[in-house]
Amino acid sequence: MDDPADTHCPSAGPSVRACAAVAMLAIATAGACRGGDRDALLHIVQDQCLPHWRAQQDPAPCTRVMGRDFALLKDRKGGAHYLLIATATVRGIEDPVLTDAEAPNYFGAAWQARDRLEAVMGMPIADDAVGLAVNSAIARGQDQLHIHIECLGQRMRRLLQTDADRIGERWAPLPGSTEPFLARRIPGRSLDGVNPFQLLAREVPGARRHMGDYTLVLAAVGFKDGPGFVLLTGRTASGAAALLPAHGGLVPPGETLLDSTCEAARTQVQLPSSPPEEPPPSSQPPPSLMPKSGPPRSGFGSGGG
Repeated sequence: MDDPADTHCPSAGPSVRACAAVAMLAIATAGACRGGDRDALLHIVQDQCLPHWRAQQDPAPCTRVMGRDFALLKDRKGGAHYLLIATATVRGIEDPVLTDAEAPNYFGAAWQARDRLEAVMGMPIADDAVGLAVNSAIARGQDQLHIHIECLGQRMRRLLQTDADRIGERWAPLPGSTEPFLARRIPGRSLDGVNPFQLLAREVPGARRHMGDYTLVLAAVGFKDGPGFVLLTGRTASGAAALLPAHGGLVPPGETLLDSTCEAARTQVQLPSSPPEEPPPSSQPPPSLMPKSGPPRSGFGSGGG
């Protein structure tokens, strides 16, 4: 059965408000129904992927086991969408272990796994078309740390291409955005030695005490003075309220800025609108057993509404 959280609303027209109300109710209902399933990702990785890898060098149902700290799983929502999941029990962005000096480089590992998007889409995908996102604790569906790996939504990619050089190495409002995201530049071609969780906790006033309220999004950008990344953050609304337009200084969940159809990348190379689906491994659990890990899309991403 489809997840009620997948309710999609039109982008315009008289039915928008009614559809949004239905979607809000669907989210609230889905949250209640899935209350006992918020550890599904944890169990898939620790009870299936890791034992299979250790016994048979087969990571199924995961796509990869990456060293001791990371597993890569294709999100059951489909399209070019993967999850980089902690193999240790780490609840999410609010877990204090993420800001330790010796914490694994989760964002770095997620960035290295971006090649899977090309495998799904069957075409090269430029680095600046890729986005990584962690949802806030109050707007997510799973309580095991996971980073969404997808393409950037077309609107956000265009904004960053236009205004990236106005972003500095100190947190400041994202130029050109209608959403109150804070943005920070990270110079360099790689994320070696970069911990976005630490940058948020250390540099944004009040964030360390309320990490669970924040979302993080990371994207590669070509600045005039060289390659780098842009890191976005902001506090999100919780639950069904995450579907509403941003207000009161809140931003949409970071995952909603991404797009598993890779529309912007397809448009750039003029490919058909329907991406091919990557066939799942034979040992992959049926879709009913695979969790959907995040909220529906906002106008920044692929789902509308």
